[in-house]
Amino acid sequence: MFATVSVAVPTPVMCELLMYLKRTGNVQQPDEAVAAAITLWLETMQAYPPPPAPGTPQRGYQWKSLFLPDGTRLRMQYQGDHEYAMVEGDRLLYQGRPVSPNQFANSFGGGVRNAWQELAIRLPGEKRWTNAAARRAELASPSAPAKQSAVEPPPAAPPRDIGREPGWDLPERRKYRYRMEDVAY
Repeated sequence: MFATVSVAVPTPVMCELLMYLKRTGNVQQPDEAVAAAITLWLETMQAYPPPPAPGTPQRGYQWKSLFLPDGTRLRMQYQGDHEYAMVEGDRLLYQGRPVSPNQFANSFGGGVRNAWQELAIRLPGEKRWTNAAARRAELASPSAPAKQSAVEPPPAAPPRDIGREPGWDLPERRKYRYRMEDVAY
């Protein structure tokens, strides 16, 4: 048998729990419900660990311009099934062996795939998957566009030099820049 420990629960929370158990006809005892809630909370916290404290050195995998911190998950969909890889330390691991994102994306079906288009990424603490190309585009775009003054119009583009030669507007040269006899000789 396990030893029990008392935990202070605010009275309104305990009353709400008791009313819920009564309203739903749940036969579970309040201490069992509290233990189940704590267990669920622990599972959630382990699945989505909080980001590291600011200023601490961060480990992770550098994928070209995209940094994947430790705990990042990559997902590849192939024929309705999903495969997952995870960043552990400074390596990307798939089925216990280190791979690159390209190797992970191309390990299914024998074809060649663009890893940026095929892989989805979920950083630690996030709940949604994001396409790798979209995440890279977020980093590449400037955070805030430069503001134009309301008084000054944007600078005009210089006029285009179309480089017309004399005789361009003659009837025999309207369709083409040069006549065939000019080119042939």
